[in-house]
Amino acid sequence: MANKKQSIVDERLWRKIISPDSFSGEVKFMEPMRSHTYLQIGGPADVFACPQDTVSLENTLDALNEERIPFVTVGGGTNILVKDGGIYGVVISLKNFRRSDIAKEEKDIVMFFAEAGTPLQKLVSFSKEHGYSGIEGLVGIPGSVGGAIAGNAGAFGYSIKNALVSVRMMNPDKGIYEMSASELGLEYRASKIPEDTVILSANMRLRKDVKEDVAKRINSFLKQKRETQPLSEMSAGCIFRNPEGASSGRLIDEAGCKGMRIGGVEVSRMHANFFINKG
Repeated sequence: MANKKQSIVDERLWRKIISPDSFSGEVKFMEPMRSHTYLQIGGPADVFACPQDTVSLENTLDALNEERIPFVTVGGGTNILVKDGGIYGVVISLKNFRRSDIAKEEKDIVMFFAEAGTPLQKLVSFSKEHGYSGIEGLVGIPGSVGGAIAGNAGAFGYSIKNALVSVRMMNPDKGIYEMSASELGLEYRASKIPEDTVILSANMRLRKDVKEDVAKRINSFLKQKRETQPLSEMSAGCIFRNPEGASSGRLIDEAGCKGMRIGGVEVSRMHANFFINKG
C-alpha cells in the first residue's frame, strides 16, 4: 500500500520530462486507482501512464530515473490495495502489452510467449482449447502474466514457476535483459524480482496432452474455486499467504472474523482469506 504526501509530478512536470515524440500511449493525471483495481477502492495516482510500446516504456523509465520520481507497475489490478490518499509518483500500466502466441512446437512440447499484460486466464483458456498441460491450476486466478510471475501465482499444486522458462525485463539501470526462471528466486507466492524492474514478457513450456483430460482438470479446479471462494465479489484475491502447515483462511475463520466489516470492506463469509468490497 503506497503512501501519498503530496503530488510530486503533475501534468506540467510530466510534459517537461516526457516529450511527445518519446511517448506513445495514454496518460491521465490524478487518476482514481479504484478504477484500476479489482477491489475497486483507492485514491488518485499522481500520474497513470499506459505506454503503447517498449520504446515508450523505456523512455518513461529513463526520465523517471533521472528525475528520481518513484513509480510502480500494475497489470490487471489484482492483489493490490491502494489507500484513500492514493499513490505518490507514477503508476505504469502494462494493459497494452498483451501479445501472446506459440513460439515453437516440438513433438511433445509447446513453447509459449506472452507479454506481461496478457490476462492469465487467456493462457488457461488457450491451454484448455488446445490440450496443453502445465498451468491447469492457474484457472480462476485473476490478473496478468506479469503479476502472476512476480507473485509466483498458483493453486492445486501448480504454480507459474513450473511452466516458466525465462522472463524478459526492463530496469532503469540495466535496460532490457533476460533471466532464466531459476534466477528469479521464485518461491511460495513470492519472487526476488526488484521493485524497480518491469516484467515485459515470458517464455513458458507446456506439454501436449489429451485435450479432454486437460479440460477435465481445469473444469474440476474451477468448480472447486466457485464452491469455496467469492469469485463474483469485488476483492483483491487472497489477502494473506498461508503460514507453513496451516491455512490463513482457516485461522481467520477460527478467530471468529468471518463477516467482520469495517466501512465497506468485509471479511468474506465464504472464504475468510478474501476481503470483499461491499460498497
